[in-house]
Amino acid sequence: MKLISFDPLRTLGLPGVRYIKPDSMLAHLDEIRDADWVLFPEYWQINTLLYALKKRIFPSPASYYLGHNKIEQTRAFQAICPQHLPKTAIHGSSRRALYQLLDEFALPLVAKAIKSSRGEGVALLKTEAELFDWAANHETLYIQEKLPIDRDLRVVWVGDDILDAYWRIAPQGQFLNNLSQGGQISREAIPQAALDLVTSLARQVGIDHGGFDLAVVDGWPYLFEFNRLFGNQGMLVGQKSNSELLLRYLQQPEDRRFHKPAASGMTDLSDI
Repeated sequence: MKLISFDPLRTLGLPGVRYIKPDSMLAHLDEIRDADWVLFPEYWQINTLLYALKKRIFPSPASYYLGHNKIEQTRAFQAICPQHLPKTAIHGSSRRALYQLLDEFALPLVAKAIKSSRGEGVALLKTEAELFDWAANHETLYIQEKLPIDRDLRVVWVGDDILDAYWRIAPQGQFLNNLSQGGQISREAIPQAALDLVTSLARQVGIDHGGFDLAVVDGWPYLFEFNRLFGNQGMLVGQKSNSELLLRYLQQPEDRRFHKPAASGMTDLSDI
């Protein structure tokens, strides 16, 4: 296979990869046209690659478009597995919207910036005053109920398989579980229901690269979000090879890669 990569670090270990700087894309159009796959383009490149050059890209278009914005991915997931999302409100930041939120949700609330990662742009709002202060700095509100958890689960999905899964446990008395915020790792008692949910959801919507963040309450998995690009700080080295999973996936026939729903309907996620 002829592979073009725009991110050399994320394609380490793949054979025969040609690295091109993203800003130099238009200077290498012949090589790109001749490639079987274009790997890890930046977000601003994907429309040119997909629609002008008709190239196959990895991660998939669904991974890019849904992973780019919390609102867009939440609405998509609400359409197919609402029972696996925490209670979520997407509102404007007017005073009327704030009072509506307070009618619908009990404090404390979890507020998230629309585009954020690594625990940044996430706040626990304990009072009405904190909610109004948050709204003063955010035109669109993304608000979720606070689940009774002290940890969340990161599930790493590459190609068509789970690469790794581990708990991220918040420091004593802290709210955020992210490793960058001081969270600790555990791989004990990973719930199969959460792994099944990620597998079914990723295949149904066509996500082939993502770090999925979930909570589990009384054995029931709740999906917070997925990030198209994820850090490797907590991942086991050598448990599975990222490059082997990726290469195996790229070599699959197209009808096996994209897992389109059967004509009779979508996969039922209600019992997962």
